[in-house]
Amino acid sequence: MSGEAYITHPLAVAGAVVEWRMDGDAIAAALLHDVLEDTGTTKHELAEKFGKEVAELVDGLSKLDKMEFASYQEAQAENFRKMLMAMARDLRVVLIKLADRQHNLATMSAMRADKRARIARETLEIYAPIALRLGLNKLYRELQDTSFRLIHPHRAAVLTKALSTARGNRKELLTRILDGINDKLAHAGLKAEVFGREKSLYSIFRKMKEKQLSFSQVLDIYGFRVVVDNVPTCYLAIGALHSLFKPVPGKFKDYIAIPKANGYQSLHTTLIGPYGTPVEVQIRTREMHNVAQEGVAAHWLYKDMDESSADLQIKTHKWLQSLLEMQTSDSAEFFENVKIDLFPDEVVFTPKGKIMAMPRGATVVDFAYAVHTDVGHRCSAARVNHELAPLRTDLRNGDLVEIITSPQASPNPVWLTYVKTGRARSKIRHFLRTMQNEESARLGERLLRQELLSLGVVPISIPTEVWDQMVKAGGQKTIEEVYTEIGLGKRLPSVVARRLLARENMSNEVPSGMALAIHGTEGMAIQLASCCQPIPGDPIIGSIRKGSGLIIHTHDCTAIRKSRSTEPQKWIDVEWEPEEGKLFEIRIKVEVKNARGVLAQVASAIAEAGSNIEHVAMDADPERLFTSLRFTIQVAHRNHLASVMRGMRHIPEVTRITRERGGDT
Repeated sequence: MSGEAYITHPLAVAGAVVEWRMDGDAIAAALLHDVLEDTGTTKHELAEKFGKEVAELVDGLSKLDKMEFASYQEAQAENFRKMLMAMARDLRVVLIKLADRQHNLATMSAMRADKRARIARETLEIYAPIALRLGLNKLYRELQDTSFRLIHPHRAAVLTKALSTARGNRKELLTRILDGINDKLAHAGLKAEVFGREKSLYSIFRKMKEKQLSFSQVLDIYGFRVVVDNVPTCYLAIGALHSLFKPVPGKFKDYIAIPKANGYQSLHTTLIGPYGTPVEVQIRTREMHNVAQEGVAAHWLYKDMDESSADLQIKTHKWLQSLLEMQTSDSAEFFENVKIDLFPDEVVFTPKGKIMAMPRGATVVDFAYAVHTDVGHRCSAARVNHELAPLRTDLRNGDLVEIITSPQASPNPVWLTYVKTGRARSKIRHFLRTMQNEESARLGERLLRQELLSLGVVPISIPTEVWDQMVKAGGQKTIEEVYTEIGLGKRLPSVVARRLLARENMSNEVPSGMALAIHGTEGMAIQLASCCQPIPGDPIIGSIRKGSGLIIHTHDCTAIRKSRSTEPQKWIDVEWEPEEGKLFEIRIKVEVKNARGVLAQVASAIAEAGSNIEHVAMDADPERLFTSLRFTIQVAHRNHLASVMRGMRHIPEVTRITRERGGDT
């Protein structure tokens, strides 16, 4: 588009790869990275000429055919997923991709304004954060600043001019601070290299926007970097600087003891310099400085950096594996999950002192899934800094978290409203989908069995070939899928049963009129209606609701009167099947005379009857003679409820007890 020879682009990308001192295959792949996408060459031909490894790298860098997708967003999400999967197998894929994006941005002036802005925004949202996550800070800042100039050229020009002016105005002050730091470190006998560090253009813009500041109010535009020989000298240097200028309380951060997720290590402090000017100082070793600038690329650049480089490689590998675990069938959902996980900026501790990196706003549930999927599935509560805390508690930097698990606990759909990490979100969704399908299949099988028996046919007497024909005719692969659709209300059991019988002339063997037996503990496939709260012993009826399974109501529930008369085909007979140990919630209203200690007496009577109080509320009448106590209690069955009510009737102050159903009692 710019009129330059095409070869300048692959040469520039290969040049960046050479600067990182990567191997021959990576350089070859950088030169060939557009061949599969833009020419008729196949992956097989590429492998024959340059080897399988080069072909795999180029394939990982190639976009998918856009004709397969309904929208640009869908294509973008799927291409991103493909690149990340290739990157999880071989880190060189993403490094070549970042070099490709870097040169694309540098030559973007020839493109249309809308395309420039779109590619720059995509870089800010995806590629710059990936560079940061891999510790490539220099590249990260360059991608951000170039993208910012492409999206907001006028703002960038104004800020650049203001920055240049500020640099001139503060030159004397900065020289004075720099000389002071050098003198203090030399006086303390510490060998160090000190140089100024300017805040990047985009980070100044972002700070002004987020905190609603003018340029003159952004005081930390300049900072200083102190590079020393070893770790002990880092701590000696910070002690010397704290005696030179007063530190700002709460602004000291030790990333050497607790490195960031991308391997970054430094000591950070903010000092009050001359004329009350805040001065940011970063102190690090030469190795830390190399990793801070080049991240995972330091592995190829500095061969003598075995220990810190290996640690960073392990962290990066773990992150890439976590991306593979977040795989979902929906590429857009996967895309969003990864974008969230690109910013781990808080650390929390396990009871054994292990450090876990979490994004800001992460909750106890996110932490539980970060520890292990099974811990997440079974978490019921937590202790945060040794105090009991609910699962939706937001974690803060430095929290000590202990997860309390229970064999009976399982993921709740409500968790999806507050979890932050992609890992937790994908694991919860997968569990809920799997459980719903399994439970729906069991329910569907029972519903179809009941329907066949009501038609006088024993299911076992139907030949296998008839089942297979019915499954294929419906477009399913297995009978389990048919059961699941029945259980979810997508297919009526009566229709499926009649289709089966139409394929085989079956004779009546069992009398009809049978009711479906339920325990009430089946899970997501069978739900007890909240309007009437049925319990074992209540006469009940069931309704199949599409996507929700079987909803159980009491026979006298006012909420279903109209539907039962207008749509009788949607209702099926259901009866309770005894099961020990399960408790059901119901609401009761107890009217009492106002007297001292009456609430305690009622609560005691409920407890003595073996019931548990889940919730209580009170309504007093204007004369304050009587009070209505509204309880939500747990009972095993109708007889248990009767015994709870009998226990309360012995209290003289109790005037009336009723069971509440929906809006009525």
